[in-house]
Amino acid sequence: MNLEHRISSFSQLGNQILEEISRPRIEGEETDFQALLIKAQQHNPWFTQQHISLAFDNILSMLQQDKLEEWVGNYPNHQWNDSDLRVGVIMAGNIPLVGFHDFLSVLISGKYFIGKLSSNDMFLLPFLANMLIEIEPHFKNKIYFENHILKDFDAVIATGSNNSSRYFDYYFGKYPHIIRHNRNSVALLTGLETKEEKHDLAKDVFQYFGLGCRNVSKLMLPFGYDIPSLLDEFQYFDNIQQHNKYLNNYEYNKSLFLINKMPHFDNGFLLLVENPNIASPISVLHYEFYYPPLDDEIKRLSIANENIQCVLSNEKSVKNAVKFGESQSPSLMEYADNEDVMMFLEHLKSN
Repeated sequence: MNLEHRISSFSQLGNQILEEISRPRIEGEETDFQALLIKAQQHNPWFTQQHISLAFDNILSMLQQDKLEEWVGNYPNHQWNDSDLRVGVIMAGNIPLVGFHDFLSVLISGKYFIGKLSSNDMFLLPFLANMLIEIEPHFKNKIYFENHILKDFDAVIATGSNNSSRYFDYYFGKYPHIIRHNRNSVALLTGLETKEEKHDLAKDVFQYFGLGCRNVSKLMLPFGYDIPSLLDEFQYFDNIQQHNKYLNNYEYNKSLFLINKMPHFDNGFLLLVENPNIASPISVLHYEFYYPPLDDEIKRLSIANENIQCVLSNEKSVKNAVKFGESQSPSLMEYADNEDVMMFLEHLKSN
């Protein structure tokens, strides 16, 4: 199966997913796809129907034929012939289908995909894999899901926490590998953001309950920034407090702040606290003030690059800044931890 055939198969997969999403739901007559979405949420309450839909929307954007062709066109020196190399992929489960890009990359490149699913996200990707196999049966011998320890692989892509990444380093260090650890995203504000940009920033904070590495967990604010006015712009996400798990986190963190008499801002479902750390707990957003000009802050963010997935800003001097509201809609060329997976897969040819 050549590259053009693989691209066509994934494009058809996108069309089939869109057809399933668009199918009306009839009470008592759910399709297998509709039952899958319910099953995924029942298994993991963080995977709400809204957030699963958001994940599928992002995948549909990837699976457009012209975008797939443009993506592989960025690697003009490789033909991506069918290969017998087997790539083990250990997936995270913090947000729905977070490992789909790795799944796509391995198979588009012609390699074998050996997947180890997170216990938090066990059903969505195998279902899509079966849809893909129905479209092109050749993929049946290219896709495996391991229930236990990965075995019989030539290279590894592993995503996990800082603790698990140390284990991955030890266990997979002798193989060609990409090992990812915890990352978070930062928003650098100038004080000149429009009302619409502040609304879009709220998406970067609240989508997926802030569980993704591309979610904003920290704000860099110019000294004297009016924080209450920003929280007012976040109010249209107030329905997030209807989710029990999120609300429990909010109430727990609020209690800690009150008991410890820690100064903070509170809009009823989000807590803002001044803290130099990039990572913040669920329902908490860290912030830090800076003094203009931005040069020192941009340099400091650059130094912390290993802990930052992306920086959101409308400031043109911030290299590779992501626009507000677009953190959870990465393009095919925006790789996790900024590690080019396709380049990694390309270099496996010589191993």
